[in-house]
Amino acid sequence: MATGKVSRTFGWILMGLVMVGLVGFGSTNFGGSARSIATVGDTEVDANRYLRELQSEMNALQAQTGQRLTMEMARNIGLDQQVLARVIGTAALEDETARLGISVGDEQLRDRIVDIPAFMGADGQFDRQAYSFALEQSGLTASEFEKSLRAEVSRQILQAAVADGVEAQPAYVDALYGYAREARDFTWAAIGVDRLTTALPTPTAENLTAYYDANQATFTLPETKVISYAWLDPEDVIPTLNVAEDQIAALYAERINEYQVPERRLVERLVFNSTEDAQAAADAIAAGDTTFETLVADRNLELSDIDLGDLPKEDLGAAGDAIFALAEPGVVGPLESDLGPALFRMNAILSARETSLEDAREELQGELSADAARRVISDLVAELDDQMAGGATIEEIAEAHNMRLGTIDWTAGMSDGIAAYDTFREAAGAVTVDDFPEITLMADGGVFAMRLDELQPPRLQDQSEVADAVLAGWEQETRLSLLADEAAALIPELEGGESLASLGFTEVLEQGQTREAFIEGTPPALINDVFDMEAGTWRVVPTTEGVIMARLDAIVPADQNSEDALVLKENFAAGTAQQLALDVERAFSRAIQDRAGIELNRAVINAVNAQLQ
Repeated sequence: MATGKVSRTFGWILMGLVMVGLVGFGSTNFGGSARSIATVGDTEVDANRYLRELQSEMNALQAQTGQRLTMEMARNIGLDQQVLARVIGTAALEDETARLGISVGDEQLRDRIVDIPAFMGADGQFDRQAYSFALEQSGLTASEFEKSLRAEVSRQILQAAVADGVEAQPAYVDALYGYAREARDFTWAAIGVDRLTTALPTPTAENLTAYYDANQATFTLPETKVISYAWLDPEDVIPTLNVAEDQIAALYAERINEYQVPERRLVERLVFNSTEDAQAAADAIAAGDTTFETLVADRNLELSDIDLGDLPKEDLGAAGDAIFALAEPGVVGPLESDLGPALFRMNAILSARETSLEDAREELQGELSADAARRVISDLVAELDDQMAGGATIEEIAEAHNMRLGTIDWTAGMSDGIAAYDTFREAAGAVTVDDFPEITLMADGGVFAMRLDELQPPRLQDQSEVADAVLAGWEQETRLSLLADEAAALIPELEGGESLASLGFTEVLEQGQTREAFIEGTPPALINDVFDMEAGTWRVVPTTEGVIMARLDAIVPADQNSEDALVLKENFAAGTAQQLALDVERAFSRAIQDRAGIELNRAVINAVNAQLQ
């Protein structure tokens, strides 16, 4: 099976190489006397061949990205070196086929040519005119193309000989599948530091210094930017504005539906084919033989499918009076609806809600004031830009326009004050000491300008500066260590017949958990530790909040013969065999290159690359 797949792979590779070559043929030509970019053994690598391959790769990448690709860009991503390596690898295989005397006859060559889609006519058969036209467009003669194709087929024979028979060994596949699908049954309980019974000792100076030295990364301040800023927030402008009474009244009238809400009902509607069917359903509900929910389910519907939401009386049409006559939730009908006779269920009575202009005044005034403040700031941006372009400092524009003037020691991750705004954080992250302050708009309509005054590198704080944090950290670490010791001391009792539950802990049983399992409330280390344990043994696993005690109950081997397992292993074996074949082929190509020797003509390579600038 693997051999057949590898052979088909090389067949498609062959066709792909032929058509890639055709795409590039004729697009340009590298003239001159020096036509070889390299020599591999006794085989020269034609400059036009490298040119066509490189141009084809660039065209393909341009088509994929939709952007023009320059030669400089191609070099930056290493595209020229990839193409050069591929062309030299191909030449090495050709040199080896020549050395071994591998070639194909005219009949085999003909069979290859007539199978190429580019040379077929409308009837799907080889067409001599299509063949001639394609070669003419590519700038190749028939003999040149056939020589190239003969070399391709010869290489295919050599590649197939190298890679045929490569397959993934069943033992290898079984071992990997067994590792991936093996499972564990185990019992565990989380023990928090609140269960610690051992008194916390008083730390010595040596204890604290040792903790400080071992956790210096925790006490190192990150890179800090000392930033001065001028900030104009709409909230600062609002107190300076007056909103006219007629504006408030107009906005209230515009939103009258929000402030004058009529009485409504939460309603569901179930439509029937006839009044008789609806009446029969209503009688069954009244007799207790069925429920409204059952009727809905019997129609293969969800309650969400028949939910009308909250509606005023006038929106319920002919059914409005009967529904609004209900003093409490219930079913009414049959009643006529736009879709026919229906039963209606009223689920809740929503009282009318009336908000007067006086009650809504503060909300409306705040909204109008905020809009006006944003407009004022927007109109001010051009003036601020002009002043800063004229050399005004942050301090000067802040004083002239009543802006907030402040300084912040900014570090990545800060979100207090002005740093709560994404725009400010992005600007702070990018600002340098050489940047000129500029006015930047904020999402809420405010503006700011910033200046980087100082860039402070990361600094390890002195132990005296973080004495409280060092003490708190040492205490937490010590509590966890003492708790782990207490938990470990319980293992003999558990091995003697006690259980986690009998010792007062909440016991959890897990079954069939694989290596990638996620168990809520546990750290990833728990699964790793469980898979490292022997059946019947206990282990204490530390967490940030306490410890976990775990016992491995059973090792559950993977089922190697289930239907899913057989399919997965077959697919894995096929993919692995193909990858191994490619690895063998690459290793073979490198070996013959080393043996044959490679001489590069850098001058010609550079000349070809220059032609694609």
